[in-house]
Amino acid sequence: MIASKSKMNLALQGGGAHGAFTWGVLDRLLAADCFRFDTVSATSAGAVNAVAMLSGLVSGGPAAARQSLRQVWDAIITSAPPDFNMLNPLLASLGKIEPFGAPSMAQIAGLVSPYTFNPFDFNPLRKLLTELIDFDGIARHGKVELLIAATDASTGHARLFTRHELTVDVVLASACLPMLYRAVKIGENSYWDGGFSANPDLVTLARDSRAHDTLVVLLTPATRDPVPTQSVDILSQINRITFNQPLLRDVREILSIRQAMAGPQSILVSRERKRVAQHRFHLIEAGHYTGTLPEISRLRPDRATTDKLFEAGAHETETWLARHAACVGIRETVDLAMRLLPESLAPLAEKG
Repeated sequence: MIASKSKMNLALQGGGAHGAFTWGVLDRLLAADCFRFDTVSATSAGAVNAVAMLSGLVSGGPAAARQSLRQVWDAIITSAPPDFNMLNPLLASLGKIEPFGAPSMAQIAGLVSPYTFNPFDFNPLRKLLTELIDFDGIARHGKVELLIAATDASTGHARLFTRHELTVDVVLASACLPMLYRAVKIGENSYWDGGFSANPDLVTLARDSRAHDTLVVLLTPATRDPVPTQSVDILSQINRITFNQPLLRDVREILSIRQAMAGPQSILVSRERKRVAQHRFHLIEAGHYTGTLPEISRLRPDRATTDKLFEAGAHETETWLARHAACVGIRETVDLAMRLLPESLAPLAEKG
C-alpha cells in the first residue's frame, strides 16, 4: 500500500523535444497525487518541465500543474518555426545523410555560429515561457525547491540555480545549445546548456534535500548498438556520450562513497557524504522509445512524436507506480551504478 503523500525528489534529464516523455511522467505522478515533491534537480528540457509543473502547483495544485504542463508543451509544438533549426548548417545536416565529398564537420562548424546566423538571438522559448510561467510566484511562494543546472561558458563548471534565483533567463541558460543560441548572460557570467556539466545533478540533490528518495527520469539511452558508421548516427552518438557523462560522473561518485561506507574507514566519512550514500534512488527510462528516434527529433518538436513520447512516459509511470511506489521511503528500487556503469560489476565479480 502506498504511504500517503510520501516525500520524494525528482531528477529530470535534458533532451530537447524528447522531454515530452518527462511531461508524461509528471502528468501521471500528479494525477496519482501520492507524493510530496521536495526538490527538483533539472536540466534543459527537464528545467522547462520543472518550472511548468511548479508554476501550476503554486497557482492551483496538481490539477493546475497538469494543465500548466500541457499548455507549455502545446505552445512549444505550435510556436516553434518548423524550418528555424534548418538555418544552421550543422543542424540541417542532421536531417539527411551527407553525400560523398560533402564539407567536413570542421568546415561546417566554421559557418554555424549563432552570433552570425541568428544575429537577433531569436528564441521562441523566451516568449512562451514568459507568458505561461509565473516565475515570480515560484520564487516567492513555491514549496518545492529547485536545482536548475547551467554550464559556465568560460569555465565549463556547473552552476546550480535555486528556486529563489529563478528567472526566465535561468531556464533559457539551462537549455542553451551553443550552436543554436547565444550564451545567456546572468550577472557577470555567460551560460550554455546545463547538460554539459550536470544532467541532472544527483550528488547535491542527495546531500542537501530534505527527502531521502529521488526518482530519476532519463531521456537518453545508456548504450547504443551497433557502433554508428553514418555521419548522422555518429553525431547522435557523440551527443549521447557528451550529455550522459555528467550523470555517469555523479553515479560514480555515489558508488565511491557507498564503497567507502562499507569499508574499514567508514568512520571517516563525513555526515554529508553519508547522506549521499544512504539516499534511495528510483528510475524511469525513456531510452527504449528515444533510442530509435533521429537526432533531429530533439530539436524539431512535432505533434505526432511528442504525443507518442507523452503516452510512453505516462505508460512507464503507471508501471512504475504499480511496482515500486510503495517502496518510496523504505528502499531504493534501482542501483544506478549497476544499471549505468557496467564496470561497477567488476569488483563484485572479484568478491564472488
